[in-house]
Amino acid sequence: MSPLLEFVFWLLMLALFGWYVSTEISAYKRWLGLVLTISITAYCVNSFMPPEKKIRLGLDLRGGTSFLIKLVREPGADPITKDLQERAVEVIRKRVDAMGVNEPDIVPQGDDRILVQLANVGAESAQETQDQLQRVARLEFAIVRPDSEQLLSQIQAGQAILPPGYVVKVEKSKDLKGETTGKSLIVPRRADMGGENVSRAFPFFDQQGWGVSLEFNSDGAKQFDAIASQNKGNQMAIILDGEVISAPVLEQDHYNGRAQITGHFTEKEARDLASALENPLRVPVEIVDVRTVSATLGADSIRSGVLASMSGLLFVAVFMILYYRLVGFVAIVALLINCAMVLGAMAMFHSVLTLPGIAGLILGLGIAVDANVLIYERLREEIDNGKSLRAAVNTSYSRAFSAIFDAHVTQLLTAGILYWLASGPVKGFALTLTIGLIASMFSSLLVTYTCFDWAFHWKAIKRITMLHLIRAKRFDFLGNARPFLLGSTAMVILSVAIFSWRGSSNFDADFKGGDMIAFSYQGDLTPDQVRKALAGSGFEDSVIQAEQVAGRKLISVRSDFGKANQIRARLAEALPGSAPKFEQIEHIGPVFGKELATKSAWALVLGMVGIFIYVSFRFETSFAFGSLLAVAHDLIITLGIFALSGRELSMIMVAAFLTIAGYSINDKIVVFDRIREALKSGQPGSIQMLMNNAINDTLSRTILTGGTVLLTVLALYFFGGPVLNDFAFSFVVGVIVGTYSSIFVASPIVLWWARLRGTSLRREVIEGEVMRQASRA
Repeated sequence: MSPLLEFVFWLLMLALFGWYVSTEISAYKRWLGLVLTISITAYCVNSFMPPEKKIRLGLDLRGGTSFLIKLVREPGADPITKDLQERAVEVIRKRVDAMGVNEPDIVPQGDDRILVQLANVGAESAQETQDQLQRVARLEFAIVRPDSEQLLSQIQAGQAILPPGYVVKVEKSKDLKGETTGKSLIVPRRADMGGENVSRAFPFFDQQGWGVSLEFNSDGAKQFDAIASQNKGNQMAIILDGEVISAPVLEQDHYNGRAQITGHFTEKEARDLASALENPLRVPVEIVDVRTVSATLGADSIRSGVLASMSGLLFVAVFMILYYRLVGFVAIVALLINCAMVLGAMAMFHSVLTLPGIAGLILGLGIAVDANVLIYERLREEIDNGKSLRAAVNTSYSRAFSAIFDAHVTQLLTAGILYWLASGPVKGFALTLTIGLIASMFSSLLVTYTCFDWAFHWKAIKRITMLHLIRAKRFDFLGNARPFLLGSTAMVILSVAIFSWRGSSNFDADFKGGDMIAFSYQGDLTPDQVRKALAGSGFEDSVIQAEQVAGRKLISVRSDFGKANQIRARLAEALPGSAPKFEQIEHIGPVFGKELATKSAWALVLGMVGIFIYVSFRFETSFAFGSLLAVAHDLIITLGIFALSGRELSMIMVAAFLTIAGYSINDKIVVFDRIREALKSGQPGSIQMLMNNAINDTLSRTILTGGTVLLTVLALYFFGGPVLNDFAFSFVVGVIVGTYSSIFVASPIVLWWARLRGTSLRREVIEGEVMRQASRA
């Protein structure tokens, strides 16, 4: 479809949606809902079918290597500017094109970073590619002092000193046997000519072997000839990145804008040098993060992701049908449309699907089901109150809307912060989750209501039956809050103590910096055998673990930064019978690790502040304070249990904790919404009694919403592979702790805070509602 037709289509959909929202005529709403559902679903399905061609996969799913390059500001140099960053992007793009890599992704990040993602560049060629990318290719030409050899002999004998303005450099070259030799030369500290006037560089082959031919522009040709005419018969040192790579004798005084560099290069060395010289970087660069995944491991990750997604969908579908029976089928239809919308949106916006992105998709399914649970539990109450089925459906959607809307907004808030501060695959998680949340609002409210509307029109539904998890609602939660609050306080203190005791062991290479390699093998191999293979090499203190991805057995080795290549060589030499195949390699610089840690801390702080501000805006200060403390309680205990399990925090875990914070507030908003509803309506009774009633009324849905998300996360835990195992584990713990705090912790804190401030919670709610109505007027 052409861009013009797409624009017209979505403009029409927007107009129809506006009509749907504004109309009060049942027949219009029914037909508009049907047209919107069918049109958008069909468009999305068409957008991502066939998925293998329409959905772009990240390097962790298709295999390849990503490099995060940092432009380094030299002392006294000008600051790194956007223009300098864009020029560096173009230089790197040309170098990558010269390597013959298909469809590279090269994008600027931040103010001084460039992310380079190269598909099908495996562990074998990653180091060579890294060397080529970070080569500055600063070319200089300097005339060697004519008496260099004699003066060096005198200096070594102590009979002379190095003249001011000169330095000693070593000309390194390879002889015909391939052995490296060196010869010292005295050259001016300040070169006679730079390489900025090189217009073209290309490899050549002659009787002496491979070399690189240079062509200068007109200014460069004049400058080079002027130097040659004044220094005919002398050596000219050709200096690349501070090293002398050749020092030929100037045999002519005119070279017509051409020069040659020789030195017994291999063909690849000559081609790489020519590419670097033709595309020099204006500033030094540093590779701060390298991640390599083999194509086979990527394919295994895809299978794991698909299995986890299908399992999560199946678990939820079975539960919804068993528990909610007929209306459970309506929720399943909405879930399938939700999946289609997420994949369609990713295809339309050319988004990249990563392994954490699959986790976001699965988690989005659980959150989408939560919205249906809220509606159905409210529907049960309305039916129990004696309303007709049609009236009960209408009331359940209208009254559940505010809780669903607030819950989705808080999740979108944390996902937005994560997308803003994260990078790479974690950004993919935030994007997929964001798209899933938006699709959830559409599918859970418009799609399911349209299904009910048509079912009533055709008289297909006459009664609705559901299972009922909790029937008795007599527990005095606030009157018995003390032991729970004391227990929670003890758990928080214990969690902080455990986390502090483990110290730096809580963090993996994402935050500390370091290397990680994972390899498959033939036959049987254990971590102890790998540890013995590394004995005596200086790498014995590396962390060695056995892992499994989609049935493939791997062993991972985590070490200090810069050691991965040496460990690879050692293992290949010491374990020839096991034929280790290196499936995944990561290099994370310590400085970059600290930056990630700082960003992660900011993400969590901003997430908590955002939740507090939004809840204060939508509810009242007492509710915002209660939610903030309860969410902090959930995160600290989850972190403590995570630390107790011996796991390590990575960047994907920051995504997990931010999402846990957003999800945890969802359950609390449902309870707070019911408390506020009771206080606004002027129901008789004490505030404590009304809060108890609200908690009891929402108890079933609080447990059910946590349970449905647990089903999807457990699928991720068992089938998602080791990369997502820690994520799923933390989320399982976070959901359980969050559900507990929504019932036993959050509301008592709200009541305690209101009493501490000496204010009436009922008056605070009523005054807040009056102010909101006045602002809308």
